[in-house]
Amino acid sequence: MKILLLGKNGQVGWELQRSLAPLGEVIALDRQGEAGLCGDLSNLDGLRETIRLVRPDAIVNAAAYTAVDKAESEGELAHRINCLASEVMAQEILALDGWLVHFSTDYVFDGSGSEPWDETHAVAPINHYGSSKAAGERAIVDSGCKYLILRTSWVYGARGNNFAKTMLRLAKDREQLKVIADQVGAPTGAELLADVTAIALKQALRAPELKGLYHLAAAGETSWHGYADFVIDLARSLGEELAVQDIWPIATSEYPTPAARPHNSRLNTQKIRNNFSLHLPDWQSGVTRMLKEALNK
Repeated sequence: MKILLLGKNGQVGWELQRSLAPLGEVIALDRQGEAGLCGDLSNLDGLRETIRLVRPDAIVNAAAYTAVDKAESEGELAHRINCLASEVMAQEILALDGWLVHFSTDYVFDGSGSEPWDETHAVAPINHYGSSKAAGERAIVDSGCKYLILRTSWVYGARGNNFAKTMLRLAKDREQLKVIADQVGAPTGAELLADVTAIALKQALRAPELKGLYHLAAAGETSWHGYADFVIDLARSLGEELAVQDIWPIATSEYPTPAARPHNSRLNTQKIRNNFSLHLPDWQSGVTRMLKEALNK
């Protein structure tokens, strides 16, 4: 089996290099590409030619335009990368009778209410980033290819920067932190996403009827404020010396950004758990493991 992995150096792509390796030959590309192959999703012709040269059995797309605020002023580029490139991948993998695995986001919803979103809810994005991701989903579904679309939220990786590491850095220097308390979701590790992707793809290859759209996130829920509290408490319990004394909850309205953010990022994961016989761990266990690794504890 030959797998073309795009976005190899992103948080999820980095972990996918590991998790996909047992399934077959993995040709992993980043935006720079290599050996005459194009991994730049803004280069649609180069992307199409690369797929035709590689002739993969599966494409796993972990690349995307993810600069949520910049997308408000770079809507055309976000659409090109998140929608038009997805359409190219879907068309080409259909011709090869292969599989496309694609990652999407809770930002396709409007973030209203407090019930977890399931796969049957209508999309209604509230910013350009969400609109571009919703359009990409639609292009894949409409293509007729075999696909797994995995919507997730609040992704972090042990590699590179993330919210938890930012909170710890600030907590070393500041006595007070202000963190948004009216957005709710589940911090979800790139490692978990990569492992589930490999499991799902392996099963789908044997049972094509498993194709479809799935929600994938760690179990449980918290606010960004609750997430910060957990991180600070855990770091202290591990012996970290921190200056912070108070973590104040604030409303989204007190921290304005160019792009609107959904208040409700909860995702109902029952479908993926049932169809692939999965247990999804609580968000705290993944964050704990990541932090212990980051702090060398």
